[in-house]
Amino acid sequence: MMNEMFCQKCGGLMLLDREKDKLTCPKCGFVPRSKPKSLIIKEKVELGKEDEIEVQGGKKVDTLPKIEEKCGECGNKYAFYWLVQTRSGDESETRFFECTKCNHRWRDY
Repeated sequence: MMNEMFCQKCGGLMLLDREKDKLTCPKCGFVPRSKPKSLIIKEKVELGKEDEIEVQGGKKVDTLPKIEEKCGECGNKYAFYWLVQTRSGDESETRFFECTKCNHRWRDY
């Protein structure tokens, strides 16, 4: 694999041409006939301050499913829910709820 990373003609570092999906030498333009056996490309991207995403207003983003379940604290009719395996694998999951209005949490076995 190591010899596939360098050009067979000039010894330059081979780069991936994404359009052709082949390795190409940027120095002499050499393109090997065979594809590499395996190729892993990693790229580290550092974002600047201007690229950061800002959530405005401190608003909570709702990502959990919502169902009709009455809250014992405020009487609201809707709650978010999620399942967690809290006991052994042969027993059913525990359902957790969070009120959409007052954020009170409870569980149902």
